Amino acid sequence: MIELSDYLYLGALLFSLGVAGIFLNRKNAIVLLMSIELILLSVNINFIGFSYYLNDIAGQVFVFFILTVAAAESAIGLAILVVLFRNRGSIDVADVSSMKG
Repeated sequence: MIELSDYLYLGALLFSLGVAGIFLNRKNAIVLLMSIELILLSVNINFIGFSYYLNDIAGQVFVFFILTVAAAESAIGLAILVVLFRNRGSIDVADVSSMKG
């Protein structure tokens, strides 16, 4: 049987990987988006773990909404990156800061 601590350990591991990906790689925007997705996935795993442990469906409903937001964030983020690549020729995050008015 899977214990609540197993869910929490997995969530903490994924969250740590996401935060490490954000802090260690500040140049590639795609890796930054993937790191944000890892953080959202860790939150989802924690919601599912607590939902299962407490026999309450509310955590799974929150996961549904978080997945919806994550899908919209990915689609909009990738669209912005495609436009940025067409205009600049690279997706370097440092180039984005040069676009300030």
